[in-house]
Amino acid sequence: MKTLSLKPSEIEKKWLLIDADGLVLGRLASIISMRLRGKHKPTYTPHMDCGDNVIVINAEKVKLTGNKRSDEIFYWHTGYAGGIKQRSLGQILDGKYPERVIEKAVERMITRGPLGRRQMGNLRVYKGPTHPHEAQNPEVLDVGALNPKNKGA
Repeated sequence: MKTLSLKPSEIEKKWLLIDADGLVLGRLASIISMRLRGKHKPTYTPHMDCGDNVIVINAEKVKLTGNKRSDEIFYWHTGYAGGIKQRSLGQILDGKYPERVIEKAVERMITRGPLGRRQMGNLRVYKGPTHPHEAQNPEVLDVGALNPKNKGA
């Protein structure tokens, strides 16, 4: 039996649409990262970008379990003395760019490097229920139906 190694011309990418309304953030991010990498396909090739394009809508309605909404803090530094800043996960979700929460969760599950950055380019996250990718005819992936735990209580 030979090991299958895809060539760039043999890669077929699909478009998937995921509605994040009521889904648990970590479970959603792991499913998205698996689809972006292409690990759900029998033709998975580790060194090629063979994953699908993923569109996520309703990013602001994602659920967080436990006290993560208030306890999970993101820190960054401005570069100036005493310039440490912080924002809780709830503040980011309630703020202007709630899609960054899903993007960051998925980014931390993708391998770091040139291939991971290319795969992250296949992820599109939108705040509301609309997206500009209707021409690609994305297939709807019902993440909530995959496992009962994926839906937040």
